[in-house]
This record gives sequence, structure tokens and C-alpha cells, in this order.
Amino acid sequence: MLSTFASYQAITRNITTSLASTAAEPAVQNQTQYYLANIGKVKTIDNFLNNYQLFSFAMKAFGLESMTYAKGMIRQLLEGGIKDSKALANTLTDPRYKALATAFDFADNGTSTTSAAAATTDVVNQYVRQTLEDDAGNQNAGVRLALYFQRMAPTIQTAYNILADPALLKVAQTVLQIPPQSSLQDLSVQAQTITSKLNLKDLQDPTKLSQFVQRFAVLYDMENSTTTTQPANALLVGQGLPGIGVDLLTSLQGLKLGGN
Repeated sequence: MLSTFASYQAITRNITTSLASTAAEPAVQNQTQYYLANIGKVKTIDNFLNNYQLFSFAMKAFGLESMTYAKGMIRQLLEGGIKDSKALANTLTDPRYKALATAFDFADNGTSTTSAAAATTDVVNQYVRQTLEDDAGNQNAGVRLALYFQRMAPTIQTAYNILADPALLKVAQTVLQIPPQSSLQDLSVQAQTITSKLNLKDLQDPTKLSQFVQRFAVLYDMENSTTTTQPANALLVGQGLPGIGVDLLTSLQGLKLGGN
């Protein structure tokens, strides 16, 4: 099996070709065709939530596949919209929820919501990217983590954004040499540790971000010898890290974006 670093480089060296190959997979084509043919018929939040195929497609596109069951929470998220600072979308630390609420902003755009590019072609592009990461993770968990961090890094505003997402945290802990056991510490202590070792603004610089992710790939190979069988999916839904449980994830999701 190729190393994490080599696999990551092979995929990202020509990301357009990699994405096109994923989009051409029969299963992806079928799901995409159904989504594009039917999403425009959705006029309300109820329509959206009650069509499982459309709803699950969108949830996967935003990396929220594991939360597809949580229709009550997603209903509250979409009903609140994004304009009110107190809306659920603006109080959750995980930026994926606000991204979903922005794309499906029924609260502000009403019946025209699903005809906009944000809810059509943009969602499809994100679905393809998510599938690419899933496919890579089936071969090597480290590659998926690297690709995921690269994609999500521009949305990271505070250390709490990293702490709220087990996959981002795994990458950060690996690169910054922070012991996984630190996850048992108070959240404020964990956040301070991260910011003392990482200038978060560096993640907005493509060159520095690339160097950060490449360093993760090398260190991941050193720690795991590329033979690990632990699925990256487990980390993306909150498993596989000491101290990361449902209660802790819930508390992290409730932290406001303004935290330091």
C-alpha cells in the first residue's frame, strides 16, 4: 500500500482529475442525477427532510452523514436561518452546520432556495469531494484525514473549531505533537495548548496549509506504518479518540464561534 504522504500527493497533485474520476463512478452518477432532477421540486423544509434520498445526499455533501437521523435538530437549524446572531447555525462551533443552513436558507429565500447554485451544483461538487475522501479513507485512514483537514481548514476560526471535530483534532494533535490523552483536560486548557503551538491564521495560507498537511501525512506514516485498519469514519463521527464521547461532543457543539 502506498504511504499516506504518497497517496495524498497523488490525489491532490491533480485534484480536478481525481474529482472527475470519482464523479464518473456509477453509484455517484446515479445519486447525482436523482438529486439534480428532484431537488428543485423541494419548496419547504418538510419537503426536504421527508425525502430521504435528497436529504441524505445533502447531509453527506456537508460531511454530516452521521447526523442524518437527527431531523429534529436539522429542522431547528434550517428554521432559524443564518441572519440572527442567536440562530442555531451561528451558535454551533462546527462550521459544517452553518454551511448547510446557508445552502438551504429556506428562512430567507423561501421556495427559491433549491433553485440556487448553492443548493444544486455546489452541493453536488461537495458530495463528489466527500465521496473522494471516503474512497481514499477505505484504503488509508490517514489520507482521508489529510484531505478532510485540507478542505476544512479555511473554516477554522478558533481552537474550539478544531476541538469540536475529532478528525481535525486528530490531525492537529499529530502535527503539533499533543498527546491524545490531553483530550481529557478542560476544554479551555486544550484550546490554549493548540493556540500556543499553532498560529491559526497560517491555515488560511495555502502554502502553509499544504506544508501542515504534508507534515501530518509523514508523521501519520511514522506512527502507523501505513498498515492501520482503523477507519477514518470512526474519527469523523467521534470515535477512536480518548475522552471524545457523545456528551463531550455535545458540549463542544454548543460553544460559540467567538470562543478563544
